[in-house]
Amino acid sequence: MKFNRIAKTAVATTGAVAFAMTVAAGTATAADKKVKKEKCYGVVAKGMNDCGTSTHSCAGQAKTDNHAEEWLYVAKGLCDRIAGGSTTPKA
Repeated sequence: MKFNRIAKTAVATTGAVAFAMTVAAGTATAADKKVKKEKCYGVVAKGMNDCGTSTHSCAGQAKTDNHAEEWLYVAKGLCDRIAGGSTTPKA
């Protein structure tokens, strides 16, 4: 009987923690949608771009790291703080 009571307590505690983490994750996602975003050029890792350029038309097709035309969306104001980042495409 003692093991059964401990097992029930453990399951209940785990469930409560999982529920709390799910709620917290949902809150973070909702807050992220409210943040204004801007395009940040020149900081994209290979294959991680958000949209097309003059050489391709789809996301995820960047062929090199930090290409001047490749961009991704970041929170407004963050691009200026990233090394090599620019809010306008580089020539």
